[in-house]
Amino acid sequence: MVVLVGLNTNRPAGQQSDLSRIKAWWRTLGGDRFAVLPPPTRGRYTQSDGHEDAAEMFATRGIATDTSFAYWHWQSHDAFARSGELTGVLYLHWGGDHATVAAGLGEGPPGYRIVDNGPRGAFQLDRVTVVDADGLPDPEDTAGVRQFLARVGEPRSRSTRATEYDPLTAAEERWLHDRLAGPVDLDAAVRFTAPLEHRRALTPDETARLLSAWRETYAGRLATWRGWRSVLPALLRQEHPEAWEVAAELGAEAAYALAAHPSPRSLELLRAWALTGDDGAVRGWFRAHHALREPDPVRAAAALSEELTARTAPETAQTGLLRALRQAVTDEPDTRRSPADAFFPQLLATIRFATDDRLPRPLRVAAAKAATDTADRVREAVGRLTDAAAAAEALAAVERYETVRDDLLAGTGPDLTGYEGGLGDIYHRYRALTPSDVQWLRDRLADPSTGVQGIAFCLELLHAHGEATETELQALLPRWKKELTKQYRTTYTEWRHPLVTLTCLAQDLGHPAAAGLLAWWAKPKPAWKAPVRLLTHLGAPDEAKAAELWEFIVSGGHDTGHLMTWVLLRARLDGTHPLHIAERLVDEPGIRPYVLHRVLIGVADPAQPLWHYAIDPRSHSWWHRAQEVADDERLSAEARAIGMKAAREHYVTRHPDQVRPALTEGEVKTAHAWLEARAGRTAAD
Repeated sequence: MVVLVGLNTNRPAGQQSDLSRIKAWWRTLGGDRFAVLPPPTRGRYTQSDGHEDAAEMFATRGIATDTSFAYWHWQSHDAFARSGELTGVLYLHWGGDHATVAAGLGEGPPGYRIVDNGPRGAFQLDRVTVVDADGLPDPEDTAGVRQFLARVGEPRSRSTRATEYDPLTAAEERWLHDRLAGPVDLDAAVRFTAPLEHRRALTPDETARLLSAWRETYAGRLATWRGWRSVLPALLRQEHPEAWEVAAELGAEAAYALAAHPSPRSLELLRAWALTGDDGAVRGWFRAHHALREPDPVRAAAALSEELTARTAPETAQTGLLRALRQAVTDEPDTRRSPADAFFPQLLATIRFATDDRLPRPLRVAAAKAATDTADRVREAVGRLTDAAAAAEALAAVERYETVRDDLLAGTGPDLTGYEGGLGDIYHRYRALTPSDVQWLRDRLADPSTGVQGIAFCLELLHAHGEATETELQALLPRWKKELTKQYRTTYTEWRHPLVTLTCLAQDLGHPAAAGLLAWWAKPKPAWKAPVRLLTHLGAPDEAKAAELWEFIVSGGHDTGHLMTWVLLRARLDGTHPLHIAERLVDEPGIRPYVLHRVLIGVADPAQPLWHYAIDPRSHSWWHRAQEVADDERLSAEARAIGMKAAREHYVTRHPDQVRPALTEGEVKTAHAWLEARAGRTAAD
């Protein structure tokens, strides 16, 4: 069975936990130009929260704002078990000067060590452990076992096509097999099956015993056990007769394993899953079809694209197919080259696919969407090519793409079901809405299949731009009680909860539904709505709403868009630009500067306010608004200095590779030039 032989995680009576020892050491830190934040609560969930907590602590304690600091947040705190045992690496985040922080943290508390990952990484704190001559831990040493498994589980190389691992030594492989000897303990087995099967080393006997225990313990819910991701590939590799029945029960999550073992049976399963629109299944279907049926990747993709269209598969399936096609015809990015050059083959291939008449239109549309914002990057990379003929052909491909781009993109939009950060990355494209944008957004709101995230995104854009109408309101009213009353976190998005926006729209239109919506907001439950109820005051604003909002703001309550709502509300009441409302609050008692700074930049364009909880240093939208505030001669020097500070701290010049969508070298140079032209500008200028 899979057992952790002799593993003992109990702490002797009276012995301090890891958490207690680390906290005791943490309290000794701090000094000249270096401070540590108190251990986190759930309110400090991300790095942005940590930096905001630091700003608040500095302001409260009178600490200089340029002091370096360290902290960990609640996600890092998951490294501790309830007992206080350190069950994983504790990541220590920081701000300010890296060398100062490294010196301030030192080597860590006795019995632990700190790993410094450099100026662009977090510090790691972990226990010091002992290994034998073969580099193996005592099976009873929980931290040593964890560190060993982390080491052998780290890939030697990782690409879109494959992940490779260093071979195990004979002693390491024997140690792992020993952990799988005896009666099967599935919870423990998860940790030891993966490093073995990564090297195709699970034995038929181990696989069969694990399968038996897995099917018995997790009958009807096989995907619940995490170890299946090692056992299924082993079953397929060993041609176990139960492999296909297990794969079918697991469903589309098993697509990657089936694609790695192409056969007529895997092709049949992958096709069925792909037609539902599952991204991994679409890519797996292409890989298997390409390997078994059609050696030409373009013809393979064309055939699958036509079938996806004929079977009315979700539109996102074409995007997954495009990724699979691009992967099949281009080399892996060369990370030794600059990012622009490393991804040049993929960018150029995408542009070419948009105009490749061998591909059906839906796949060419997917390529045109994927190529948005890449034409200038391709042109820059072409300028560095030494092959004149290749450069000319690449430029011709860009010109062909730009000729058909608008036609292909008309009436299209982003995937509303994917990672919400991806929608935030392209928010700047919707600062001005075209008629086709407006129609697409309205169509999505009228579509009953659009989920809460999509409704939030589309309704916010239409409402902010003054394009939301009673039609959109009527389309959503039948859904609000069953769907829109659910909790949906918008702390780190540029849009509000859709029911907030819908309530504002109903009030602005003077629609009878507003009364019912407001009555729901006034009820005490569900509890999630309490922090955002006051945001509905932006609809049909009046002085009473402004006063209630202001009372909350100066009370010091947690701001989740309240100050921005008040600024926009006040601007509507006064008939003035919200920037001028915000600048009057600079140095206002009771107003937290870091909140005001975000609001000042976020309202630079009242037709598309940025509702994100913090200034996003990776965002095009926040970069452009910071520039506009810094250069707005209508504003006070103090307000313009806030814009300059945000611009200097933006990743456009500090970490341009982290800005999304990716920047051209020309954009980065322009940003540097803009900052250099304003070097030294302060509030005193």
